[in-house]
Amino acid sequence: MSGLRAARTAVRAVVPVQVRRLLVHELRASASLGLWIARRRHGVRAGDHAAPYTSPQTAMMYGFLFVSVVETVALAYLIPWPAVHRMVLVLDAYGVLIVLAMHAACVTRPHLVRPDGSLRVRYGALFDLDVPADAIASVRVDRRYPEGRLVRLGEDGVLDLIVGSQTTVTVELARPLAFVRPLGARGEATALRFHADDPAALVAAVRAGREAATAE
Repeated sequence: MSGLRAARTAVRAVVPVQVRRLLVHELRASASLGLWIARRRHGVRAGDHAAPYTSPQTAMMYGFLFVSVVETVALAYLIPWPAVHRMVLVLDAYGVLIVLAMHAACVTRPHLVRPDGSLRVRYGALFDLDVPADAIASVRVDRRYPEGRLVRLGEDGVLDLIVGSQTTVTVELARPLAFVRPLGARGEATALRFHADDPAALVAAVRAGREAATAE
């Protein structure tokens, strides 16, 4: 056990945190392929409301896959050097696998509403945030089209988790909530905006859970 700890300490000292997190994300995404094939979902328990969010990006993901496969086949005919051909083939095949794994991670890791009205907001293996029920001041359907990266924190403290250039749910928080960006940077949000394919069902599940917890 001490040897394992020493190895971990050495890795942390040598490998930047951003690289470590990317490797972890890729491993988790790759593991999601098995869940996808088995038609299973990660972290979904009895009584949870699972809310998919992949609809706006599905066509784009499959478009990337198609282009990658076409590129791989084309290069197989265009590159005359066997060593270079093998290397490019491996890199292209890895690229196809990663794109497929990223989509599988999103499919198998939906947003979750727990029976008590708490939330687990996710984006594949890249982002995962637990929102306790008592941290939620209000939740509503609210379709917006923000610009920027997947995870964006505005100057007003609003955290956007953008899928397909849109968000459909807004959660006002009762207190600031800490979060971790995909590459390890930390921040604090006063409100959340994220996408769900059926935002009305997610909002209803949160409200129902909070009402049930209050009534107990």
